[in-house]
Parts: sequence; structure tokens; C-alpha cells
Amino acid sequence: MMTRPIILSSDSINITRETDVVPFRSRVKEQAVKIGMSLVNQTKLITGASELVRNLLKYGKGGTVMIEIVSRGRETGIRLTFTDKGPGIPDISKAMTDGFTTGRSMGLGLPGTKRLMSEFDIKSEVGVGTTVTVIKWKNG
Repeated sequence: MMTRPIILSSDSINITRETDVVPFRSRVKEQAVKIGMSLVNQTKLITGASELVRNLLKYGKGGTVMIEIVSRGRETGIRLTFTDKGPGIPDISKAMTDGFTTGRSMGLGLPGTKRLMSEFDIKSEVGVGTTVTVIKWKNG
């Protein structure tokens, strides 16, 4: 079992409408630059974060995102935790399948985001909501 990362800094952002997305993306980029993350990894982080924040708005009707700078051993990274009180996901394994969609998208959202991140965790309860936690390590 991996040790839990140590939180070096944290910030919470409420996402309630489309206009919250750009400031959120800027905040994520700012934190990635602060830890010296490469441009390639910044792009992966921001692409995945953009997908998850759009899901938060589209399916969860908004929610909160915790942005944290974390470390584990010699690694430093950004952890993002997306929490909504939406309808929940009835079948997470199906939602994590390439090509699966409940909307009119290509269905690459959750599995595509998982591939962009170093770590990915999703918990959902129907009628309660969904929490997605991702970490992008500076060098990973």
C-alpha cells in the first residue's frame, strides 16, 4: 500500500456555472507552474481537469474542487478532488469503459482522463453524488 501524500497547500473552488471554468483552469496551471511541472504534464493535468470540471457541471449540476499541492517521498504533484451532489453513477465500471457515454459526447471523458493522470480514483453513490480524485505527479 502506498503512503498517503502530504498536503503542502490547498485551495477550494466552487464551480456553479460555465464562467467558473476558466478561472479554475488558471488556478490549476498556476499551481503546476509553482511546483515546476513540465509543460507536457501541465497540459495533461489541465486537459484532464477540464474534462472533470465539465462533468461536474453537466452531470452534477456543479460542485467543489479542492486543488492541493502534495508530496510523497521525493515526488511533488497536484491533487484535484471534484465533489458533486448530482445523481451519481449507477455503474462505475461501465462509465470507465472507452466509448461509453450517457450524453452526446464521444465517451472518452473518464477513461481518457484516467490515462492522463498519475493516479485516479472515483467514488459514486446513486442519489448522493460523485467524488473523483486525481493526482498528476510533477515527473509522472
